[in-house]
Amino acid sequence: MIDVVLLQRVRAWSRSLYWRIAVSFAVFTLGMLLVQNMLFRYLLERPDPSFLSPNAMALLVAADLQQRVVSDVSVSLDEYLRQKYAGTRQPVYVVLKDGRIGGNRSEPLSDDMRRATVAFLGGGNVREATAQMQSRAPIVTAPIQLGNELRGIVVLPPPPPETGLQATARMVSLPGALLLVTTAVLVAALIFSPARRRLQALESAAERLGGGDLTARAPEHGADEIARVARAFNTMAAELSARDEALRTSDRLRRQMVADVSHELKTPLTSMRGYVETLRIPDIALSQEQRGQYLDTIERETRRLERIVQDLLDIARIENDAIALDQRYFDTWRLFQHVVERHQAGADARRVRLATLVHDEADQLFGDPDRLEQVVDNLVANAIRHTAYRGHVELRAQLSSTGAEIAVSDDGEGIAVEHLRHIFDRFYKVDEARASGASGSGLGLSIARAIVERHGGTIAVESRRGRTVFTVRLPQPVVDERVQQASANL
Repeated sequence: MIDVVLLQRVRAWSRSLYWRIAVSFAVFTLGMLLVQNMLFRYLLERPDPSFLSPNAMALLVAADLQQRVVSDVSVSLDEYLRQKYAGTRQPVYVVLKDGRIGGNRSEPLSDDMRRATVAFLGGGNVREATAQMQSRAPIVTAPIQLGNELRGIVVLPPPPPETGLQATARMVSLPGALLLVTTAVLVAALIFSPARRRLQALESAAERLGGGDLTARAPEHGADEIARVARAFNTMAAELSARDEALRTSDRLRRQMVADVSHELKTPLTSMRGYVETLRIPDIALSQEQRGQYLDTIERETRRLERIVQDLLDIARIENDAIALDQRYFDTWRLFQHVVERHQAGADARRVRLATLVHDEADQLFGDPDRLEQVVDNLVANAIRHTAYRGHVELRAQLSSTGAEIAVSDDGEGIAVEHLRHIFDRFYKVDEARASGASGSGLGLSIARAIVERHGGTIAVESRRGRTVFTVRLPQPVVDERVQQASANL
């Protein structure tokens, strides 16, 4: 279990940009240390050890000479030193006990240094000789010995003065500096260049989004912090795009609704105004029958206006949760009978037969009976309005695996396929696709859908020529709570 957790943590760290940068710099530092160590060893073996301190260089020269020059009197000291240490900035002089004196410079060793060195090798008073030496910096020396015998002295006078730039160039070796710069450029290219390109792409997408381009998206490949920020940015951009589209749709629907409401209200108002103006003309002689017809038309249009306004209020209240549902078990048969009795006269006028069918398991359903009766009433009114003369309308209730189903079907001309997806929109009418008849307000099906969705259910329509079925599906409680008699409900 611990290994799994550790493995998950390692995977999470390996996906982190900061982790990769830290590991890369650790490897870079280790590599630089190894390379510098190798470079130091290489330079140490070169004949130009000028990068060493004066003390270390004096010891190095002394060790070199005691094995190769001191014991061989035939070796030219000047020639040897100038050949091996000619490229060093540090002056190197050697004074041997056998009297040989040499150096890597064409200028000889100064008299005061030479006297002090010879006096020291001869056992003289070195303090008196060195007291008269004039030097702007300390003089470094190192003994040359064979066994326990002092055979000579290496003398390193102060090097000539140098500028700050020369000192910096001397301290930082050219190969090391080139290696450091090259490695730094490679590391930056491998580590930071991809991250920089991705950050630039993210910046560009943010600028485009800020400029109003809601389609702007940032590349989100990978699993590090930049990829997570890009994914969060894309999610935000998608949400903004969806909200913008929703606002545009809402504004378009609002404008369409205002236009539809204006149109629906204008029609009866125009008719009422015309008849009122006619009745007020004193020069027109109207019979009592004509006057009665005009007044009946005005009354009918007034009721139509009241119905449209009431429907608008109902759908607004339902969609804004301004009404509370009184949900309880009710008698399904009784609900159907109320609807049938209300529309029986209209159905008889068109010779339309109304039939009801309630399955035994659906004799009591759970919901708000008043609002569901409003739904069924709208569906039946719509079915009668668009059913052919001597047609048939059926109300059916049953239970299914998903809940209760209330269906209203008719045998009219049906609804064209292109109209089905708009059938529940406000003020949408498909009279031209159904049988001719009186026109409703165009809000009945919208109100029905709002009430059903308020119950947590769905409403759907299936239609073909000769048969149209509106089906309401309502969720029902899992636990059987129908403890009341049917006659006690509704």
